[in-house]
Amino acid sequence: MKREPLWAGLAFVLGLLLTWGGAYVHRDASPWLLVVPLALTCAGVAVRRRSPLGALAVGTAGVTMDLLVGPSLATVLVYTDNLYTAALYGPPRLSRWLLGITTVLAVVIGATFGLLAQDLRALAVMAVQAGLVLVAPVTTAMVLRQQRDQASAERARARQVARLAELDRQAAITSERTRMARELHDMIANHFSAVAIQSTAALSRPDLDQRAVRKIMESIRENSVKGMAEMRSMIGLLREEGDEPASATRLRLADAESLVARSRRAGMAVDLRVEGEPRDLPAAVDLAGYRILQEALTNALKHGTAPTRVLIAYDPDRVRLSVDNPVSEGTARLPGSGAG
Repeated sequence: MKREPLWAGLAFVLGLLLTWGGAYVHRDASPWLLVVPLALTCAGVAVRRRSPLGALAVGTAGVTMDLLVGPSLATVLVYTDNLYTAALYGPPRLSRWLLGITTVLAVVIGATFGLLAQDLRALAVMAVQAGLVLVAPVTTAMVLRQQRDQASAERARARQVARLAELDRQAAITSERTRMARELHDMIANHFSAVAIQSTAALSRPDLDQRAVRKIMESIRENSVKGMAEMRSMIGLLREEGDEPASATRLRLADAESLVARSRRAGMAVDLRVEGEPRDLPAAVDLAGYRILQEALTNALKHGTAPTRVLIAYDPDRVRLSVDNPVSEGTARLPGSGAG
């Protein structure tokens, strides 16, 4: 923006030199009259970025005046810049209008001079010259403008893709955090629910003998140690590279007996019945079945008082898992975490 007045001043000085050198059509009028239209077109150069339409209007007035008293080469050359900047920086519709108007003017000027000279060669020469002065600047500006708009669109598209990628990344992180929280809950809730219930029972029964207290404390220690071991196992899995889970840490529905035994040691009455022949299951099904049974036993330990019945049925095309534990009226409940 600050350079535009400098360019305008330089164009004015060079235009004066061309005019002083005789680069204009000599008529009876004083050559100093050519300075006014030159100054108008140069004024358009000074404001071409700030007001493309104003620059075009001032330049058009200047070149029209120049045609009446000259014309001069300097004013015509500066006017090409007025056309160029109006097409490049003005509204998109203006560039299309300018292309049509300048094309018509080039044809009219060429035809007029050709008819006056009665020479087809003069018509062609003047049409080409008028096209270079009027049409070429507008066409060049339209090409550059199209390239600039395409580059802007590509940058906007790249920013949009980056934003979408960031949203996908954030969604993946949130989903992974939710999954990890659920896994941690499913993994240790059973153990620490048993710890909470047994410690509450021990504290509420000061009349228990040492043998009963020791048995409770052994169960509390066992559940605490196993809960911490499973937490370390999961942390180890998170630190491992690769997508395949370690086989040693894979949880299987076939390990239901260990879950039931742990619940029994916590004081629950659990009846486990297995129908059909146990078989290898897909890892996702095996893990889901184990987690469902673990969560069901945990809820029964926290909220139920009646005996719990567990049924695992291996059908030819499916596996059925059923956990039944009626809740008695007025049963005291432990607070849940809301995670499962």
